[in-house]
Amino acid sequence: MTLKQNSNLIFSQVDSFYNEVVQIQTELTAIPALSPENNGKGEFKKSQYILGLLNDLKIDELHHINAPDERVTNGFRPNIISKINGRSHEKTIWIMSHMDIVPPGDLSLWKNDPYQVTEKDGKLYGRGTEDNQQGLIASILAVKAFREENVLPEYDVGLVIVSDEETGSKYGIDYVLEQSPDLFRPQDLIIIPDAGNPEGTMIEIAEKSILWIKCETKGKQIHASIPEKGINAHRAAAHLIVKMNELYHLFDHHDPLFDPPGSTFEPTKKESNVPNINTVPGEDVFYFDCRILPEYPLKQVQDQIRTWADDIETKFGVKITLHYPQSIPAPKSTPSDAPVVIALKKAVKDVLEKEAKTLGIGGGTVAAFFRQRNLAAACWSTIDDMAHAPNEYSRIKNVLNDAKVFAHIFLQQ
Repeated sequence: MTLKQNSNLIFSQVDSFYNEVVQIQTELTAIPALSPENNGKGEFKKSQYILGLLNDLKIDELHHINAPDERVTNGFRPNIISKINGRSHEKTIWIMSHMDIVPPGDLSLWKNDPYQVTEKDGKLYGRGTEDNQQGLIASILAVKAFREENVLPEYDVGLVIVSDEETGSKYGIDYVLEQSPDLFRPQDLIIIPDAGNPEGTMIEIAEKSILWIKCETKGKQIHASIPEKGINAHRAAAHLIVKMNELYHLFDHHDPLFDPPGSTFEPTKKESNVPNINTVPGEDVFYFDCRILPEYPLKQVQDQIRTWADDIETKFGVKITLHYPQSIPAPKSTPSDAPVVIALKKAVKDVLEKEAKTLGIGGGTVAAFFRQRNLAAACWSTIDDMAHAPNEYSRIKNVLNDAKVFAHIFLQQ
């Protein structure tokens, strides 16, 4: 049978999976997989459901790389490695997705129960439907189409389904790579459907460095009617927040590969200081999220902030301590002519009839763990960018089209 005939068979089979997308999304969403950091019990129950889906595919190889974690159900965080054999074992085409989700947040912002899927206008609403169940389901259905039509992919196909992506990947892909450093080979194609755009034309190949800053300011608490007898930690901290806006001017280079093209430095979380209005706070804590172009060393940014903090300490008589919950230098980007990028561009053009372009992003993805090990990984999917938002949804047609793109890559020589 010709390549085109096989493609037609596979794509027709994928189109028949509409109801399965609804069913699997509904059943997965009803199993919240939250990390202990988010007051959850982990991914074990969700992994058991996914294993049932994989068993139905008659997977040729199935491995478990479980990361010990006494905080969660069964004492470990599950990571599933599955493979189906292709005509050649020369390389493996890997699709990596994650099981864990983020909390729904303020429930008053949701129109429906976030853990009960609601279907409307071709969209499936629910926490996790897009991030990252869409990619997970698309990869499984692409393999299912091959099994249903009894077609062999050109090369081995691997599905990697991990835990802990939302809270650092210590128990997820980072653990997998540490425990099995030879699992992924330089010639393999590694696709991560956890970033994209609504048109399906963005292939993520680079990331900015990530710097999270926790700023603790200590002064002296006093009644607000006699402020001269205290030291207002909140006022001093506010001056530092304003001063840090100058980071935009000091580190102002733009790189057109990235969207947005420049570094970003944004104040985000603010901890409560005093519960009442008529007290001058003696302590104040705020946070910054910085996404910095790879050309700037993180220490250069840290040193500049420390200089400003020292000046404010002297001016206001406070003590400022800086902590860095995350300080991750950007890894080397995936080359724009890497085989995985070329394969994705061809598939997007043939399946979606669009031209895909490479891009760098400010958000961190697990592709960084591969790139740190000199493994070319690319992030791609067709998403409306609803991750972490209230009323998160996934379009059913996006799941099916993504599955076709994966299938196209599985068929290529």
